[in-house]
Amino acid sequence: MMMMAMMLVASATAFAGDSDALKAVLKTKNFAEAEQLLKQNVNQMADAAEKAKAYNHLVDLAMKKVTKETGIILENQVGQQMGRAANEIVPYDTLGLANALCDAIYNAIECNKYDQQPNVKGKIAPKYAEKNAQRIWPNRQHLVNIGQEEAHKEPKDNALKFWGAFVDSGTDPLFAAQNHEAEKEYFGQVALFSGRYAYEKKDFERGDRYIAIARQDPTQEKDALATQLWYTRTGLTNHADSVAATNRLKALYEAEPQNDALLDALYSMYDGARDKAAQVALLDNHLAKYPNSFAALANKGLMAMADNDAVKAVEWLNKAAAAKPDNAVIYTYLGICLSSQAATTEDAAKSKDFYKQAIDAFDKAKELDPEKKMANWGYNRYQAYYGLYGEEDPRTKAAEADR
Repeated sequence: MMMMAMMLVASATAFAGDSDALKAVLKTKNFAEAEQLLKQNVNQMADAAEKAKAYNHLVDLAMKKVTKETGIILENQVGQQMGRAANEIVPYDTLGLANALCDAIYNAIECNKYDQQPNVKGKIAPKYAEKNAQRIWPNRQHLVNIGQEEAHKEPKDNALKFWGAFVDSGTDPLFAAQNHEAEKEYFGQVALFSGRYAYEKKDFERGDRYIAIARQDPTQEKDALATQLWYTRTGLTNHADSVAATNRLKALYEAEPQNDALLDALYSMYDGARDKAAQVALLDNHLAKYPNSFAALANKGLMAMADNDAVKAVEWLNKAAAAKPDNAVIYTYLGICLSSQAATTEDAAKSKDFYKQAIDAFDKAKELDPEKKMANWGYNRYQAYYGLYGEEDPRTKAAEADR
């Protein structure tokens, strides 16, 4: 008898009608009203299936607006092909379309979260995922185009909203089965600008998320990382900002310890804080794991230069040059340190040898950067030639002309 009673209760639950909370949402025909009711009543709904049904109703309402506006766009396109005059083109609600698409996307994603949960029989049988993905996906391109228009305006809130929704939907599991090939060419760039606009609003969590997506595109990886580091280190107005930025850089570096750009950024933050102990520990620990790290070797050399230790500076800068032999800046610093050794030693033979090494370094810098765009090697090179060959030597005169 008890088992029968339990089965009757389970059966009644399984076949019970919609809860009052769900009914209230389903009765609405206006998106804003439905959204507000859902927020108020979602915790009173019976189960995940009801919540999925409620969120799907919001998708339906949002897509009605999308269908209306895209219908006007299609009519205009057909009219243009048939020779309709420009003044006969019917205007459509640009922002209304984009906002409705955003509403459809995020409510479809939320719907899918509940739609993927097991039903009363313990099975996962989503009801709305495929339909929602298929009806939203072809319309997402409007977010790119309208977002482009909004990017020319201030503030960039709409551009961030529309492009962010485009990126979020492009990476959400709900849309995994859709054709992503057509947008691969520009998806990373949209993610990059979405991240930039998020950073401008100080929304670092969202900015980091979009930048991480942009960095998956090889054509955007360098600019995306540079953007992330720029917004992390700029606009710091007080000590708390600096501490927060340092902690963010620590987290980024710990996630990618082999990344020289992140190491250099964190090193620079410590430099700004005048925390030399932290700088030394950072570089030493990094070199223990990555002995050929250019950024670590170069910063070791620059730190020695700052300490007026030319001997140590030459040691580290030589290693940095070996790690990255196409860097004119490092060869310039190396030449400066070697010239310093040449000028300060009392041993004439050693001085001559140091000058020769310095000239080799400066000549390499000139070869790599003949127009001095990266390194101003000219005057220091001339001084090295002057020290070795004297003022009247033709080689010194030639070096003087290159100053």
